[in-house]
Amino acid sequence: MTLHEYLKAMNKTDLEIFANRCGTSAGQLRQVAYCNRRASAALAVSIERESKGAVVCEVLRPDIDWAYLRSSKAA
Repeated sequence: MTLHEYLKAMNKTDLEIFANRCGTSAGQLRQVAYCNRRASAALAVSIERESKGAVVCEVLRPDIDWAYLRSSKAA
């Protein structure tokens, strides 16, 4: 699912709450959803976490090798 699709289902209050949980603003999320700005890696992770996996990092930032990061183990 894209961020745009995910946000489209939210009302203004839910969007503000979601943005707050992601550590950003509703305006910033809209900018990312409409491809006017690129999500930082940290924001991509926050969006995936707060959307409970509905919007995944790979969709938000396909330029990052998430498969490598997901398969690496902490030392």
